[in-house]
Amino acid sequence: MRLVTMGGAPIMQQLHLEERLLRRTSDNWCIVNDGAAPPTIVMGVSGKVSELVEIQPVLQDRVPVIRRFSGGGTVIVDQGTVFVTFICNKTAVAGLQPFPRDIMTWTGQLYGKVFRGNGEFHLRENDYAFSHRKFGGNAQSITKDRWVHHTSFLWDYDVKNMSYLKNPQRAPEYRQARNHTDFLCRMSEYMSSRSDFTEGITAALGDHFTVQHTELETALSDDHEFAPSTKLLSPQDLQDIISSKESPTVERVQGWPRS
Repeated sequence: MRLVTMGGAPIMQQLHLEERLLRRTSDNWCIVNDGAAPPTIVMGVSGKVSELVEIQPVLQDRVPVIRRFSGGGTVIVDQGTVFVTFICNKTAVAGLQPFPRDIMTWTGQLYGKVFRGNGEFHLRENDYAFSHRKFGGNAQSITKDRWVHHTSFLWDYDVKNMSYLKNPQRAPEYRQARNHTDFLCRMSEYMSSRSDFTEGITAALGDHFTVQHTELETALSDDHEFAPSTKLLSPQDLQDIISSKESPTVERVQGWPRS
């Protein structure tokens, strides 16, 4: 597995890289990005902005909103977020069936090793949690021969940023209608350093793969023909949603097919 580590790369750059590696390469990859600026809302491919985002404050504060190429829920990410992504061939992990729950279970077991001795780690439905409080959200995309599983881990978070998100209408049962601050926790409460976390990931991957450290420049090889589907929603797109007159641009974005 080729391991690429980044520090503070913009989330749009990271998502474009991941989608290209998924669709245009045949290697197995792990991408680690420690922090992202500026604070940005990232939505799944089929999420409805009006149900998930407080649009007026987002417009007022000029918070970017991105619709990514994978499924999953809505998050706001910033310098306190650590991102980890696995991009694999279907045959990469012996015995692993390329279905969402199977991939989720495998990653849960891998992170169980990473967090051993650091809190009461659980895979709860589609989330990673310490006890009953979430600190890691996941999304996936599965193609004919490959899959991607990416996670945003809350090393820390700004409570104000959480106010840009609505409580989702469809929420995991274990959330029990809790608001964001009651539902979430910070990894920093359970681990001593971010470097301990990333080193733990490398060690856990070594149980399954030969890990090859790869420079970002190598992963960012020129591929001018590739057109990523992850897009930034414009302020006008958001204004149109408020007035319930979604523009053709938004309709096309929301109509992207799942992989």
